[in-house]
Amino acid sequence: MNLPNKITIFRIILAIFIIALLLFPFDSAGINLPQLYVNESIVINIKYLIAGVLFIIASLTDFIDGHIARKYNLVTDFGKMMDAIADKILVNSVLIILASTGFIHPIIPIIIIMRDTVVNSIKMIAGNKGKVVAAIKSGKIKTALLMVGIVLTLFYNMPFELWNLKVADLLLIIAAIMSLISGFQYYYMNKDLIFDKPEMVDA
Repeated sequence: MNLPNKITIFRIILAIFIIALLLFPFDSAGINLPQLYVNESIVINIKYLIAGVLFIIASLTDFIDGHIARKYNLVTDFGKMMDAIADKILVNSVLIILASTGFIHPIIPIIIIMRDTVVNSIKMIAGNKGKVVAAIKSGKIKTALLMVGIVLTLFYNMPFELWNLKVADLLLIIAAIMSLISGFQYYYMNKDLIFDKPEMVDA
């Protein structure tokens, strides 16, 4: 359990805490969380602001653990597996919650999760054949847009909401489009690997 793996585990714990924070029925439990009022028209539930700050911290740990692992040659199979799991727990869970509470359109998490399923399946097939599917630029752009879009959504699209600029929605829509593009690219780049014929064995 090296340092990068400990950071990854911390990100999973943080993701679970964010999920619990967003799903906990504070009103039913008789807990009145403070609310912020902006321009007397925007009411902000403080739990989303807290979740947004924690999401930023969790996202930064994703960069930090990978940087440390590569710099000090601490990359392990366990670390790669847990890093992927941590990312999916953090991002996909928050997207589903935001969709269920009406913050974003449900098509966003549907596209993201479907794409992730396809790409992970391609990587699994490649791994079984002793090959590695490297990350591509469109996938990295998708991730960056997704992270920023989620944070802005948790922050009620502030400060852009003051000028009625739906920046958070726009970023998530572009992220979904980039998700589809990167998914097709992964498929196109690895279709020969997916559909290769098994070698014939002479009797």
